[in-house]
Amino acid sequence: MEYTVQKLGRLAGISTRTLRYYDEIGILRPARINSSGYRIYGQPEIDQLQQILFYRELGLSLEKIKEITTDPSFNGTEALKEHREKLLDKKKQLELLINNVEKTIASSEGRMTMTDQEKFEGFKKKLIDDNEKQYGKEIREKYGDDTINQSNEKLKNMTKEDHEEVNHLADELKTSLAEAFKTGDPAGDLAQKAADLHKQWLCFYWSEYSKEAHAGLAQMYVDDERFKQHYDKDQPGTAEFLRDAIHIYTGVKK
Repeated sequence: MEYTVQKLGRLAGISTRTLRYYDEIGILRPARINSSGYRIYGQPEIDQLQQILFYRELGLSLEKIKEITTDPSFNGTEALKEHREKLLDKKKQLELLINNVEKTIASSEGRMTMTDQEKFEGFKKKLIDDNEKQYGKEIREKYGDDTINQSNEKLKNMTKEDHEEVNHLADELKTSLAEAFKTGDPAGDLAQKAADLHKQWLCFYWSEYSKEAHAGLAQMYVDDERFKQHYDKDQPGTAEFLRDAIHIYTGVKK
């Protein structure tokens, strides 16, 4: 069966403007243009759109989706299996958070007592799972399974006070780094303060600190596009600046 832009938009629950944009950027081309100038989509395009929407639901950028789906080695069936696994993981996370909310409601109504540790279980498990999915392969190859497993265990055992302190450090680090970046001097007092705050923040997650590992992580912030985009989101060049500051702070250059 074939579909015009209007019909495909209604079928998929997206706007015709989105479909036209997908055509413009080359992520989803119509099968053909008919004699009246209408875009016409066939079964292969329907299947491709489904894949695109799956990836969008999982939070991937259009640029990344295009890179994946236009790869000659792309396998639609294998991609669906991968989608299924990721959605099941997402389901587990949601179930854990729902369970956490239900316990909190019961606690507030006096039907049960909830420990401070239990209040944050869902959030910590989600953070660990998210980190594993996004960076697990790279950091396990770099630091080894034992190190990462110990780090995850340390995060699971964080107290309410630890959780509040690590969030405070993250906010302070972000502010200090932004101020330091304006100076342009990674060796300056502000930049070195940011590097020290980064170390303090890391120590809440790492079971053991080393200058070499700290410097290596700073280099990863630059080499890995996902980390780089995170730090460069507000000000391009921040990832490199933080790396330089940490290399000076640790005295280790990777």
